[in-house]
Amino acid sequence: MVDSGMSAHAPRIVLAEEDREVLRHWVRSPTTPQRLVLRAKIVLAAGEGLTNGEIGARCGCSRQTASLWRSRFAAQGRRGLQDAPGRGRPPKIREDKVAEIVAKTLQPPPGETHWSARRLAKVVGVSHMSVYRVWQAHKLAPHRVESFKFSNDPELGPKVVDVVGLYLNPPRKALVLSVDVKTQIQAISRTQPLLPIRPGLPARYTHDYERHGTTDLYAALNVATGQVLARAYPRHRHQEFLDFLKLVHRRYRHRPLHLIVDNASTHLHDNVETWLARHPRVQLHFTPTGCSWLNQIETWFGILRTRALRRGSFSSVANLIAAINRFLEVWNKDAAPFVWTKSADDILAKAVRIV
Repeated sequence: MVDSGMSAHAPRIVLAEEDREVLRHWVRSPTTPQRLVLRAKIVLAAGEGLTNGEIGARCGCSRQTASLWRSRFAAQGRRGLQDAPGRGRPPKIREDKVAEIVAKTLQPPPGETHWSARRLAKVVGVSHMSVYRVWQAHKLAPHRVESFKFSNDPELGPKVVDVVGLYLNPPRKALVLSVDVKTQIQAISRTQPLLPIRPGLPARYTHDYERHGTTDLYAALNVATGQVLARAYPRHRHQEFLDFLKLVHRRYRHRPLHLIVDNASTHLHDNVETWLARHPRVQLHFTPTGCSWLNQIETWFGILRTRALRRGSFSSVANLIAAINRFLEVWNKDAAPFVWTKSADDILAKAVRIV
């Protein structure tokens, strides 16, 4: 809003509340271009009744700049602070050259899997920065690759609904546990001691190491609290899984237990099914084939590896297990549950292949 009682050279700015909120948002947002931040600050200062000279001193700009954007806002409102169409240097690359770069990017070179910006630039006759800008504009990233797997489980939908339902709406008075085994955790010792972190230098360790055996870690994540029950075994057969089931059964007494597991053969063994039939308090819920990521314990295994194992040096399996137990003790003191946000419909929309 503009008060027409002021002179044309310094129109008085009276900001509506909506304009004030939008301008403040522009100033606060880290994604707002700095030129637009400056213009918003100028108009906000003008709305406080400051002169162009005072605005320039506050905002670090000239009096002429303050006058320009004050007048633009007075004449056109917030739209007047935006850049006019066509601002900036016109592009140097012709449209047909852009189309050629995009087409070649989508077709790998003979004998190779993907283009680099420099190799493609040499072929099409432009600079590698020009190729990079075209890639940015068209959201192309040949250097990146991601893995995927379509589940072919015929019961994909019901299993996803079942597992996600346990996360989002667990049964009353029941306990939901996410269970799996991390196999072949290696006890390795570096050939030289770890060099600790220093100012300007990251921690460093040697690439070579000695192997001292492996262990398999069964773990159960309490979905409600984030606490983990785990036990290491030398192997991961159905006997070890059954022993861990009995441990879980003893640890969490007097409550129905719903265990989320994958489709490993150890979970489907006849002896396991016989034990489950005799202990109806324990129910297994299976993730779909190829969807072990649906099991929250996998997230915890990743945290364990990153925080306690990847940089570790262990002279024996016993030392490795002791390190895991120390991490477990610390984790369980300050454990917090993982927050599940995706609904079954959201997951199925991405997990199901459209043929």
